[in-house]
Amino acid sequence: MPITADALHADLAEAFPDADIQIEDLAGDGDHYRARVISAAFAGMPRVRRHQAVFAALKGKMGGDLHALALTTLTPDEANGG
Repeated sequence: MPITADALHADLAEAFPDADIQIEDLAGDGDHYRARVISAAFAGMPRVRRHQAVFAALKGKMGGDLHALALTTLTPDEANGG
């Protein structure tokens, strides 16, 4: 069953309340998304750990309701070129 961009955004916003979150439906099918998440919570984390944190925030939907998610995870400093 597909997931809406709003539902995906809500799950991420709950886990990362300070985040600037951008969601793009890549195929128009509710199964393939791109997400850009900017959060101070990622400070000091390697990319793999950041992605694991995002997948954990999705509460098991990855691989079920959500087939593919291209991720960009940044701290505010990184997003501002710092």
